[in-house]
Amino acid sequence: CSVVLFPVAVTFIVSWSFIQLVDGFFSPIYAKLGINIFGLGFLTSLLFIFFVGMFASSWLGSTVFWLGEWFIKRMPFMKHIYSASKQISAAISPDQNTTAFKEVAIIRHPRHGEYAFGFITSSLTLQREDRDEELCSVYVPTNHLYIGDIFLVSAADIIRPNLSIREGIGLLPTTPPNS
Repeated sequence: CSVVLFPVAVTFIVSWSFIQLVDGFFSPIYAKLGINIFGLGFLTSLLFIFFVGMFASSWLGSTVFWLGEWFIKRMPFMKHIYSASKQISAAISPDQNTTAFKEVAIIRHPRHGEYAFGFITSSLTLQREDRDEELCSVYVPTNHLYIGDIFLVSAADIIRPNLSIREGIGLLPTTPPNS
């Protein structure tokens, strides 16, 4: 019984904590107005995120965000934090206008001498003081194509077999390993 209830309890506790955290962001504003409805702050947060996304996709919004990015890139300490977070974001979320898998890849994983089969989803340049390094985001499926891990791997460490994406997907097992 506890084996079944434990994951449900953990999911409930984490979800409830997240809702309370997000709800607590806008709730003080409503409390000052005399409105005390649980979840209204959470709903406001969701609407805020939605409208920021709509604004950012407009011409005016993209111009404002470009100016903000330009300003942040000129701040001594902030530019490093922003640049690193933007590079990580670009690595794990490939461009929406292109296909997710760019190329078939083989990487060293999980231990030295062992390899994993995956797909390159995007690449980025890690800017260091002494040199730039190209990193690739490699998706390694762990259960068909639905579940997997994403690794940032140096482009020099990737083995690139001469396979098309379709051929690479065809190499994956079609049934779970314990079937």
